[in-house]
Amino acid sequence: EGTNDVNVQISQIEGFINDGVDAIVLLPFDGGALTDVATQAMEAGIPVINVDREFSSPFASRATVLGDNYGMGVSAGTYICERLGDNPDAVVAEIAGIDSLPLTQDRSQGFADALEDCGLDVDNRVAADFTVQGGEQAAANLLQAAPQIDAIWNHDDDQGVGVLAAIENAGRDEFFLVGGAGSANMMREIQDEASVVEATVIYPSTQAADGIKLARLVAHEKSLSDLASSGVPRTVQLFAPVVTADNVDQYIDSAFES
Repeated sequence: EGTNDVNVQISQIEGFINDGVDAIVLLPFDGGALTDVATQAMEAGIPVINVDREFSSPFASRATVLGDNYGMGVSAGTYICERLGDNPDAVVAEIAGIDSLPLTQDRSQGFADALEDCGLDVDNRVAADFTVQGGEQAAANLLQAAPQIDAIWNHDDDQGVGVLAAIENAGRDEFFLVGGAGSANMMREIQDEASVVEATVIYPSTQAADGIKLARLVAHEKSLSDLASSGVPRTVQLFAPVVTADNVDQYIDSAFES
């Protein structure tokens, strides 16, 4: 577990290379920063399965399992358009994750593109850091800066715990909130009619499990049984559906806890 420390992750991968492991599954804190050491593993004959955050070189991994970050933004924006598209003056706010990461940039771009289709845009935007504390601080800043909001999209349900705390502290409820990632916490909020949370956009927590299974197939030189082609696909991108009160029962049992 490298948490959010690039240097720790690099050291761990170097240790795996020295140990001569058969495969490595890696969710890099920063794909660009882990590219060199992942490439070293590949050059040592150890297949690397990249999860969630892409490397900056195609030579750094045998296969990549991705959520659909741009699609998350599109799904969130489309839902808000369906709710507010007949109100061109609606105020839409966005609480992003770590702005320097490509995945955050992709989510924001997808969101902006979807809103543009119905004549809306992002009126207020702040960035957090995917943590509870960061979400609470970013949301507090947003609520202080914007006296009236109609809808908020929060990129990440982990930081959403802090976002909801800030909303409660501010005593605000004139808007609805769409989450991101699909945590069980947020789904329970969706089930609560008194909550401001109306929806969350799935970012599959199964990515790591899929990465492990792909690594096993690669190490044993096997294929995916239901594909006509031989071997394991180069890239697997998972879908980003919207969870609402209408379908929350379908997703909540497999959701993660924030």
